[in-house]
Amino acid sequence: MEKSVHREENQVLLALLKQCRMEAGLTQGQVAEALGRPQSFTSDVERGVRRLDLVQLRDYCAVLQLELTEFTKRFDDQISAK
Repeated sequence: MEKSVHREENQVLLALLKQCRMEAGLTQGQVAEALGRPQSFTSDVERGVRRLDLVQLRDYCAVLQLELTEFTKRFDDQISAK
């Protein structure tokens, strides 16, 4: 089985994280600051250099004022549309 980091779904995930951040009107720096991390953290997440576990993803979504369930539904909808 192919590693998830190399799967098309991972690219959808990264694009959705960035899209949701932009929809929230936040910069990478603002997201990072809210999480108590350096700006490079957000950049690394969006580029796929750093992966988020479920707890971190929930925190990330909270900063974007987005429910984790809504984020995962959007992710699933985009995957299903392919």
